[in-house]
Amino acid sequence: MKTGFIGLGAMGYGMAMNLHKAGYLHTVWNRTAAKSEQFQNETGIGAAESAPALARACDLIITCVSRDEDVIEMMEAISSGIRPGSVVTDTSTISSATARQAAAILAEKGAAFLDAPVSGGTEGARNGTLAMMAGGEAEVLDQVREVLGSFAANIVHIGPTGSGQDCKAVNQLLCAGINQAVTEALAFGAALQLDMDRVIDVMANGAAGNWFLAHRGKTMLAGTYRPGFKVNLHYKDLGIVQKMNTARNGTDIPLGEMTLEHYRELMQAGYGDEDISALYRLKAPH
Repeated sequence: MKTGFIGLGAMGYGMAMNLHKAGYLHTVWNRTAAKSEQFQNETGIGAAESAPALARACDLIITCVSRDEDVIEMMEAISSGIRPGSVVTDTSTISSATARQAAAILAEKGAAFLDAPVSGGTEGARNGTLAMMAGGEAEVLDQVREVLGSFAANIVHIGPTGSGQDCKAVNQLLCAGINQAVTEALAFGAALQLDMDRVIDVMANGAAGNWFLAHRGKTMLAGTYRPGFKVNLHYKDLGIVQKMNTARNGTDIPLGEMTLEHYRELMQAGYGDEDISALYRLKAPH
């Protein structure tokens, strides 16, 4: 299955690289040409001259961009070149309403759409261990599951179009709570003047253990906040969660609201491009 990849950012680059290593990748396209050139130099995979040209050449198109408006822009561009029967899998984090809009654009051209956001950070993208939550037709997912498995180790069909993004919203809210709990607890431990490397070593394998503690605990204590997952992107995602929750008369989300406030503070201080573990900056004992 000839596969094209659009969006060679922090996540997309690693995902596309794993597609290439598995022998599926046919061509790439990125709005910033320098990224495409870098990828070509590393892999020998050529860049399409445009998104429509990529769509014309591929059976499966995978997109990984930042925002809702970017996804719609890409779907409109892809639709001008896509062939009937092709599949577009979008791995971006957007609203479920935008996912349904994207599916409608492609359906007019006889193409299928999967909203398939991923979780696992840049490490997961690079190592091929991402978790993917997919919305759309189960039969369509089955057609492309093997290809997607080159960068996603856990692929779960959630339900109809939009449900993948709904699941990702739950994931992002959960990440906010975990971030709050880990940074607060480590700041408390540091204030007690414990040997925090030892604290993390023992807790990471106990009931309080979690991915964020294991992968970000020691780096945040060392004052290193290299992404990872950027503050400004999680802020964007939590904004989507907030809007979805309001529109559906959902439940109270105090941890999400508090994290939005904290991220605004970090971004105003110039830390928006740091990893979300930079939340520790606001809590570390002085």
